[in-house]
Amino acid sequence: MRVSQLYAPTLREVPAEAVIESHKLMLRAGYIRKVAGGLYSYLPLAWRSLRKIEEIIREEMVPTGAQEIMMPIVQPSEIWQESGRWPAYGAEMFKLKDRHGRDFCLGPTHEELVTTLVRDDLRSYRQLPVTLYQIQSKFRDEKRPRFGLMRSREFIMKDAYSFDKDAEGLDKSYQDEYDAYSRIFTRCGLDYRPVEADSGAIGGKGSHEFMALADSGEAGIVYCDTCEYAADVEKAECAAIEAPAEEPKELEKKATPDCSTIEAVCQYLGSPIEKSVKAVAFVTDEGKLVLCFVRGDKEVNDTKVVNAVGCNEVDMAPDDLIREAGTVPGFMGPIGLNKDKAIILIDHTVMHMHNVCCGANEKDVHYVNAEPSRDFVYTQVADISTAVAGDKCPHCDGHLKEARGIEVGQVFKLNTKYSEALHATYLDVDGKEHPLVMGCYGIGVGRTLAAAIEQHHDKDGIIMPRNIAPYQVMVLAMNVKDEESWQKAVEIHDALNQAGIDTLLDDRDERAGVKFKDADLIGCPLRIVIGPKTMKRNAMETKLRCNGEMADVSFEGDWIQAIRDILDKAL
Repeated sequence: MRVSQLYAPTLREVPAEAVIESHKLMLRAGYIRKVAGGLYSYLPLAWRSLRKIEEIIREEMVPTGAQEIMMPIVQPSEIWQESGRWPAYGAEMFKLKDRHGRDFCLGPTHEELVTTLVRDDLRSYRQLPVTLYQIQSKFRDEKRPRFGLMRSREFIMKDAYSFDKDAEGLDKSYQDEYDAYSRIFTRCGLDYRPVEADSGAIGGKGSHEFMALADSGEAGIVYCDTCEYAADVEKAECAAIEAPAEEPKELEKKATPDCSTIEAVCQYLGSPIEKSVKAVAFVTDEGKLVLCFVRGDKEVNDTKVVNAVGCNEVDMAPDDLIREAGTVPGFMGPIGLNKDKAIILIDHTVMHMHNVCCGANEKDVHYVNAEPSRDFVYTQVADISTAVAGDKCPHCDGHLKEARGIEVGQVFKLNTKYSEALHATYLDVDGKEHPLVMGCYGIGVGRTLAAAIEQHHDKDGIIMPRNIAPYQVMVLAMNVKDEESWQKAVEIHDALNQAGIDTLLDDRDERAGVKFKDADLIGCPLRIVIGPKTMKRNAMETKLRCNGEMADVSFEGDWIQAIRDILDKAL
């Protein structure tokens, strides 16, 4: 391919909405163009990279035994009604009606469809295990689409689904996909970390996210400085903190005028915040009030609250609902509450505290010397706080550190969540019927490309990993009017392409500086310069994009192998 024919319109000015570097660079380098909020056209450079990522995925699916299929994007509402997710999935689902008034959706995911696909055909244990996958566009009506391909409303996803006869089989399928994902992201040039994760709307028990580490990542992760433990902050366990033993004191009320925050209360009372209990009120999607209590210096984790209560989502509770439960906004406490009017969750660390202050459910009043194990009313004690750097690791004596990450893949153990709801069963060796045991596994193909750019760029543009670069080599003809060097540039370009090395030829009659800048911007791993000066040296001049390493490669001998050897040093 010649640059003069390549459809890659570059931009000098980046749209103001582009905040993170991958979004800016994909627009500047002519990889993508915006159609509407969260909707993008993939131009030739991006499409070539996306196809390479897809090929890596397909190659790594082979050892797992997974088989590729393609399912419809448009899905009937009936199968979602049957699973119970039609009303539960929320506003992110694109819903539509056909000309007959029947309800459909644009697939945000395919658990329901794949389960109904196999339920009439996988009837015997002899047919198991089976893993099916597809690479296809998905649709989610994001409330705030942003960051280019990171959070868009239409995106390319690889989604796989495993079907086994028991938990042991699921464990193997899960591990196979987990290992394949590790190989895929390594080949794509990502610096990533698998972390324990919450299953979210997909459901099931047991999940890992694959996080590409980046300061711009939307997701927070924590990891141990001693052992291998790592988790998304939504999922990360908090070890219960045991406070030093104290002699219980007599509970008493104290006036705390105009102190509606825990910080103000502690300052007024002259008490350390670690000896206070903070309250946060939520309302579930079913309208139930949830009152949560954590140590004063901790934050409530709403994902853990959702899992503890067993609802789909929670939102901040309105003041009138809080008052109906017999308490007062800003002065809520777990003493004297009525468990019939609210779900009361106490963080497990709180139950190890002594002589603490907490709200008294009266305006401008707090309790002091409260003994949680003696005085608190609760529905459930659970881990409901958010893990932060410095916390003790829940699995060893180490401590947690924090990082940011871009979620590029996730694996789930669905178990029988969908097979039971959708009546997908098989017969065992004794002819007894059992639900299929399922797993599901997703990769954001566009996100993987964006994450690679987010991790690998500099002030001059993209530094694309060689395995997913749209072109691995760019040959720059320095003087297209010089017949000898021009013909050599064409010869090098053609020979590299014939050898299976994707190569682009800059044949434009432009200044050298323009060609250098464009080569850096689009991120080709290796730049080759051929011009009258290099011809005098009987060599081509090479430069690696990732580290700037330069070398002359002679036209004599096996120069193609020499180029391969240099490319092996690229990202």
